[in-house]
Amino acid sequence: MADLPLNRQFDPQYGKMIEVTPLVRRVVAPNESAFTFKGTGTYVIGRGNVAVIDPGPLDHGHVQAILDGLEGETITHILITHTHNDHSPAAAPLKEKTGAPTYGFGPHGMGAGAGVAEGARMDEGGDMAFTPDHVIKDGDVIEGDGWTAECVFTPGHTSNHMCFGLREEKALFTGDHVMGWSTAVIAPPDGDMAQYMASLRKLLERDDEVYYPTHGAPVTKPHSLVRGYITHRKAREAQILNRLQAGDRTITDMVPVMYAETDKRLHPAAARSVFAHIKQMAEEGRVHTNGVPAINGEYWLD
Repeated sequence: MADLPLNRQFDPQYGKMIEVTPLVRRVVAPNESAFTFKGTGTYVIGRGNVAVIDPGPLDHGHVQAILDGLEGETITHILITHTHNDHSPAAAPLKEKTGAPTYGFGPHGMGAGAGVAEGARMDEGGDMAFTPDHVIKDGDVIEGDGWTAECVFTPGHTSNHMCFGLREEKALFTGDHVMGWSTAVIAPPDGDMAQYMASLRKLLERDDEVYYPTHGAPVTKPHSLVRGYITHRKAREAQILNRLQAGDRTITDMVPVMYAETDKRLHPAAARSVFAHIKQMAEEGRVHTNGVPAINGEYWLD
């Protein structure tokens, strides 16, 4: 990923509410992993009457850290970028303790469409218990006490992924759509590479000055990173074409070569990402397979 301007410098300060700007605060859950980086960053916008974005995993210590950090204040909104298990499960205990309603695009797999939604809902990383109190769509505006959040629908990482734009600061809370420390995992059936690329291009049309991903540090040059993401994904497509030209027929053949410098423990996730690319390429007629594209299928060029 040398083509990407990534930033892996980040001090999580677990359990402590950190002021990022006068209108934005953050507390990080201690769920560090290869996929969550240093942990889930739960953001708070506003003062007094506030919104919480992505309460995080079902970790009661983290929920208590949110409540302790907001002692004397009132949570009026709980905003969910998407329903992976490191983002939305803590919404339930936080709502139980505060009465604050939840806002999101819908349950896990909601945006996947007929024929794939059932498979998406079976995703082992999905929070199947979450259903928002308020269903939101692209362009909706959520208003609070001194803050305004614009809903920016960005499917791709998941079919129900929503970013939130803080208009007062030209800031965008990007969930897992854009992260400064790594690329996002796109894993069908709920993940969709064509949607993801369209959602990246959508962000280039906006004038956000900073991104706040749920994992890692703020992104201070957002358009540069998004363009890097697009270039990186195009390079992955070129790698797939090169492997097919070299005679590889399966994703299992491709991954060890394409990800030779990546920890082998991450190769299963890499395989899902390659599948997302090759599925899009097959649907566009650029590569060929028998029947419906599958992660264990065979692929070839003309």
